[in-house]
Amino acid sequence: MRRLIALLAVVWALQAHADPEILIVDGPVGGKLAGTIAVPEKPNGQVAIIIPGSGPTDRDGNNPLGVKAAPYRLLAEGLGEKGIATVRFDKRGLFGSKGAVADANAVRISDYVADVRSWIASARHRTGAKCVWLIGHSEGGLVALATVKDTPDVCGLVLVAAAGRKLGVVIREQLQANPANAPLLDQANIALASLEAGQHADVSAMNPALLPLFRPQVQDFLIDEMSYDPAKLIAAAGKPVLILQGKRDIQISVKDAQLLKEADPKAELVLIDDANHVLKSVASDDRAANIATYGNPDLPLANGIVESIANFMEGN
Repeated sequence: MRRLIALLAVVWALQAHADPEILIVDGPVGGKLAGTIAVPEKPNGQVAIIIPGSGPTDRDGNNPLGVKAAPYRLLAEGLGEKGIATVRFDKRGLFGSKGAVADANAVRISDYVADVRSWIASARHRTGAKCVWLIGHSEGGLVALATVKDTPDVCGLVLVAAAGRKLGVVIREQLQANPANAPLLDQANIALASLEAGQHADVSAMNPALLPLFRPQVQDFLIDEMSYDPAKLIAAAGKPVLILQGKRDIQISVKDAQLLKEADPKAELVLIDDANHVLKSVASDDRAANIATYGNPDLPLANGIVESIANFMEGN
């Protein structure tokens, strides 16, 4: 009998997981965008698009700068067990979407919005859903907020580790949080002030440690992103919103989540005690231990992440 129960449990688990499929949609003129769609064997009718965060982040939530935690893949798998179909994708100019544009840095938030709308249309066509949820992680939260305007086929938003303040403010706080950055702060603040004013920052004499952040190739994008105010966008969203924030996040703070909630009092706010920025569980304030989870895809998502999202979708 025990063997039969164990066998049935394995069969159920296999049925609960969908076999992911490659999905290709039209991107910029002449370009194609690549992603992964996973539709559960027993779908509950909900469909979510996972919008990636900043930099060269792929559809699994990894990037070549040391992040291998695979949070988006794990999130998609967890939601699939709840009957929720998901789409996750590579941003234009990167990875499977590399051929969509010649320069992955020559983008604006409006370009990412256009791409998300293509994914929405494709997801609805593939699943028959009347509307699609947007799950935006980190910078993806800003893209989700910018997308919802004039996009009626969005069910609602899930903002995961999303900033509640303008990018320049967040970057300053991130730099100041690490004591090792103290010698760099003056140069960083000068560069940020230029970008916030819509002007290019002079990097000719900049400390090399700051160049990955302020290199000329990304400055136009930074200028564009710094013009967006997440608090104003969420106040005008007009859709159900879940704000999900980990208390161990060393990149985006609980303060950001609270500011988003203040801007949209109807939004639901969920704080996960031990979750960090890549949605893994961290038991202490040890910064090194926190960062170590960024490179470990074998760690599961922190308790409460999947459940909170699934419950919110089901309730709305």
